[in-house]
Amino acid sequence: MFKFEDFQKFGQDGSENVQKAFAASQKSAQAIFAEVQDYSKKSVEAGQAHFEKLLGVKALDKAIELQTSFAKSSYEGFVAHATKLGELYTNAAKEAAKPFEAAVAKAQAK
Repeated sequence: MFKFEDFQKFGQDGSENVQKAFAASQKSAQAIFAEVQDYSKKSVEAGQAHFEKLLGVKALDKAIELQTSFAKSSYEGFVAHATKLGELYTNAAKEAAKPFEAAVAKAQAK
């Protein structure tokens, strides 16, 4: 049978878990934002540099070669960025769930 103190402790533990999960989510969101911002900046800079190079090309075959190289490097950069973002999102979910995992383990032990 539940006592009032048990119910009170359960509510307090739940509140603390929510606060911990929220703090972990904020930290993860900042890391994700920083990664997206960094990738965006690098992508714009690479695009500008490519455009400047493309303006200096005088032969069509060189322009095609340059464009092919840029497309390949852009694709590889995007795949690396998407992989890193996937890892950040996975870690964010794991960190946010940690406080609740402990509560579930504690509840199952009873």
